[in-house]
Amino acid sequence: MRGPSFWREPPPAPIPRRGRRDYLLVGAVLALTVVEGLIRPALPAASLLLSAGFAATLRWRRERPLLMVALSFGTGALIPLLTQDTVPDTYTMVYLLLLPYALTRWGSGREITIAAAVMLGCMALSALTGTTGAADSVGAVAVVSAVAATGLARRYRVRARTRELEQVRLMERERLARDLHDTVAHHVSAIAVRAQAGLAAAPARPEAATEALRVIEAEASRALAEMRAMVRVLRQDEPAAYAPSPTVADLRGLARPTGPGLPVDVHVDGDLASLPAPLVGALFRMAQESVTNALRHARQATRVEVRVSVGDDVVRLRVDDDGTPAKDTGGGFGLTGMGERARLLDGVFRAGPAPAGGWSVAVELPLAGPAR
Repeated sequence: MRGPSFWREPPPAPIPRRGRRDYLLVGAVLALTVVEGLIRPALPAASLLLSAGFAATLRWRRERPLLMVALSFGTGALIPLLTQDTVPDTYTMVYLLLLPYALTRWGSGREITIAAAVMLGCMALSALTGTTGAADSVGAVAVVSAVAATGLARRYRVRARTRELEQVRLMERERLARDLHDTVAHHVSAIAVRAQAGLAAAPARPEAATEALRVIEAEASRALAEMRAMVRVLRQDEPAAYAPSPTVADLRGLARPTGPGLPVDVHVDGDLASLPAPLVGALFRMAQESVTNALRHARQATRVEVRVSVGDDVVRLRVDDDGTPAKDTGGGFGLTGMGERARLLDGVFRAGPAPAGGWSVAVELPLAGPAR
């Protein structure tokens, strides 16, 4: 029979590697143990040694959560039985609550289930042997359960956030594929028209057929390149419902110099009409999203400025406002979508507080388009 789905749930990925903060945490626990030994001279040396020894479990709490929980809780329950004496806990050992949190945050479903049984068994053993009273045992179960629930809540919240971000990236791929589809359709239409014209003129002007073939070859090469780019970014099996691509007029239409609300100025330097449709569409969508973010999140702003400049190899977009950005602006889905679209076009995307104040979005997209 198949077991419950939670039993087969894998650990979240990626699991953070041990770093400087983990060693600092262990060092802080050891220092606090020494301080507690100094201010509580009545504590037996065994209690201080246990507190210092269990600190090592913090280093592997993410990679080996089941083993660390079993080691700490099991040792704490067995020592009174083996020594026939109760070893009082230090206050510093409250850090052991990090182990059940790490277990439910980073462990697999099987590890969480087994470790839960181990913890409950150890606490029940301590209660049955009289090491802890009934009230203390109930309180311990409640506290450990609350900490473990916090770890689970964090685990599923991060998972939901990851899924939402992935959905945003998929939407950007679909939108870019729509823009590329329009370009491919334009090239194919040009091929058909030139082929018909060449066939019609060939009897009277044989050289017209040669000229038509040259045009068809060029258009076919561009169409093939755009189709490769579309396949590169499209990640869904179902066909998308295509809509008209944004144009240069749509980009200029973001301007709102007068009227209610925050003024928006749009400045264009260069010939945008010569750019491929995917680049124009990307510029419009990223400029639109940046302006929308400024209108929603920039506090005490007096203006929004959109600048587009076409260079020899790249086209640059910059959107600035002079307001105070909200604290959570950097983690929005809009920024994730813009970054994904820029990445798919082999471009560079940056967003953050501007040195002179306000919020700035800067994008650079190569005119050659994404690598084939």
